[in-house]
Amino acid sequence: MKISFSKAGVPAKGAVIVTAFSNRKLSPSAAEVDEASGGAVTRAMANSRFKGDKGQSLEIVAPGGTSLSRVLVMGLGTASKLTDLDIEAMGGSSLAKLNGAGESQATLALDPIAESRDAGSDAALAAFGALLRGYRFDKYRTKEKPERKPTMKSFTVATAANTSAKKAFDELEAIASGVFTTRDIVSEPPNVIYPQSFVERAKALEKLGVEIDVLGEKEMKKLGMGALLGVGQGSTRESQLLVMRWNGGAKPKSKGKTKSGGEAPVMIVGKGVTFDTGGISIKPAGGMEDMKWDMGGAGVVIGLMHALAARKAKTSVVGICGLVENMPDGNAQRPGDVVTSMSGQTIEVINTDAEGRLVLADALWYGQENYKPKAIVDLATLTGAIIISLGHEHAGLFSNDDALSEQLTESGKAVGEKIWRLPLGDAYDKAINCDVADMKNVGNRAAGSITAAQFLQRFIQKDTPWAHLDIAGVTWSSEDKPSIPKGATAFGVRLLDRWIADQYEK
Repeated sequence: MKISFSKAGVPAKGAVIVTAFSNRKLSPSAAEVDEASGGAVTRAMANSRFKGDKGQSLEIVAPGGTSLSRVLVMGLGTASKLTDLDIEAMGGSSLAKLNGAGESQATLALDPIAESRDAGSDAALAAFGALLRGYRFDKYRTKEKPERKPTMKSFTVATAANTSAKKAFDELEAIASGVFTTRDIVSEPPNVIYPQSFVERAKALEKLGVEIDVLGEKEMKKLGMGALLGVGQGSTRESQLLVMRWNGGAKPKSKGKTKSGGEAPVMIVGKGVTFDTGGISIKPAGGMEDMKWDMGGAGVVIGLMHALAARKAKTSVVGICGLVENMPDGNAQRPGDVVTSMSGQTIEVINTDAEGRLVLADALWYGQENYKPKAIVDLATLTGAIIISLGHEHAGLFSNDDALSEQLTESGKAVGEKIWRLPLGDAYDKAINCDVADMKNVGNRAAGSITAAQFLQRFIQKDTPWAHLDIAGVTWSSEDKPSIPKGATAFGVRLLDRWIADQYEK
């Protein structure tokens, strides 16, 4: 679908989207359509429940007196209370409605909304919402009926600020490219995405300037990464450690040069279990097919690196993905095995289905040893317990740093990716103490998400700001949302892109 911008005005034909506010107050463009159609919009409002409230819509097919195929009136509520996310949602929802109606092209006639809002930014946000909602993963559908396929070929935003809108949209489009990379890779089936093929997808980022390093099992064994390697030893697929570097920051002034090639980087680490059977502690068969997205954390990392490179972010970021497949063959890790991590700490594996934390333990340590990051955020579909705690509305946030937690929370609010901080503490940490090793990989049933985070914290070096995002409940959506079609959400890409922009690119 092509997104474009044009000068303000209502087109003579095709589908047009206009806006209205509370108490059925029409925007100037909506009033223009109403007058041209002999009051069709006013009559339709009078005979419906549409009041112009935020999220409402009203559809008028082929209004008389015009050559328009359809008019869609989108409610915005109270202008002074609108947020960027509201404008984005309006763009996404309008696209979805017109796609469902079979329209092939549409123009959003977007008038200035309020003096406090920038017209160009609003036009870009509406286009961004439409772009995000227009995503579709359909490469394996070979017999889909035409009436089920999306029809929209072009979406134009008509605005008096079309030049500034196009400039603002360019950066948003770069972010969307990262979101789509994540959605694509998380949506792929596990026979298509496994550790090596994930790495091959990442290598496509080299053309954008992302530097790629890959460690195979031989290299990881030399480094003592027994925690990560133990998870993948039951699979015929070789485990991989993928390192992606975007060197957009300042060059070092003295000896403190890191492998990032410049200033100390921000480090983002993702759990990449490309399929998780649970291993010997095997999962129930029902729903196991969903475990193709147990690499959702790594999927976010690759999408974030794409977004940063596409918009030429002015800071240095290292993205690390621990990539494994957790399978139950005769060589698989057993409950009761003891493994030695790269940090030298030993772990008794009580449950082979608590594998993601083992992968992250070595990935986190490797990153700290080699890149000395200024801050770390890891993402993982780590625990089912976080879904019991927070449902599918928030990701869980755990951190050793209050300032970092507040920054991430505010960034999440700004882009509609909500996170909620849960506690860490000694009492929880004691739950993973072990009689035969330095720690065990699970506690008891209580506070499962917290004890998992406590496990990860044991692999964070002193004085390093760190946050862990448990995204198990938000990586996949079973329903459509205004700018997120059902399926892989890419939750985390926009949050971390905003956080990096706000904190490290000023």
